[in-house]
Amino acid sequence: MSPLTGRTAIVTGASRGIGRGIAERLARDGAFVAVHYGSNGEAARATVERIEESGGRAFAFRAELEAPDAVDTFYAALDAGLAEHGADHGFDILVNNAGASGSGRIHELTTEVFDRLFAINVKAPLFLIQRGLGRLRDGGRIVNVSSAATRIAFPDSVTYAMTKGAVDTMTLALAKELGPRGITVNAVAPGFVATDMNARRRATPEASAALAAYSVFNRLGTPADIADIVGFLVSDDARWITGQYVDATGGSAL
Repeated sequence: MSPLTGRTAIVTGASRGIGRGIAERLARDGAFVAVHYGSNGEAARATVERIEESGGRAFAFRAELEAPDAVDTFYAALDAGLAEHGADHGFDILVNNAGASGSGRIHELTTEVFDRLFAINVKAPLFLIQRGLGRLRDGGRIVNVSSAATRIAFPDSVTYAMTKGAVDTMTLALAKELGPRGITVNAVAPGFVATDMNARRRATPEASAALAAYSVFNRLGTPADIADIVGFLVSDDARWITGQYVDATGGSAL
């Protein structure tokens, strides 16, 4: 039997990149995966198709996480998808992966971008967890995707780094809050990963090589590198790990 058989997992921002990799990994481990997306429905459907082609189970649902009614929309769409597949409203795993970046340096900041990044990267995961606690089963798993930008100075995107610092603090607090229910809460912090989010930074071979050089392995990370770490953290093997910041940077800037 696969390690996640009989469990329901929600992965936010799972249409592409790291989120898609996580959704595919959890489905491969036996979970029924709810694939959340914000705008790219075609990519989300492609994620579901890839999972189903590999023998897994999944469905896609949409919610714009920066919208004022994001949490209501999220759970209404999730419930509709679960009901369509004959599943109850409970779940076992929540991976808060969806995120926005691109705030720029301190002299480039705008209040609009600041508000958007905090809405998507901080407010949304916090209130998705709050609303979901009544349906997250005891012994469940929460994984928040953080960033190396909370360990390594990253002035290129100061607001983004600030949002991920908030995610780390939230992770620590919730791990203690939810421990009595056997729920673990951990943060996974990727470094430079070959996804659309940092495509601009690796637009040339020279730029890509410069990013790869941050890691002791001299390569960019892949979505699978991050997904395999998440797969471990949501498994029973990680039952004694909570409140942790897991560096998933390939030893960047050691």
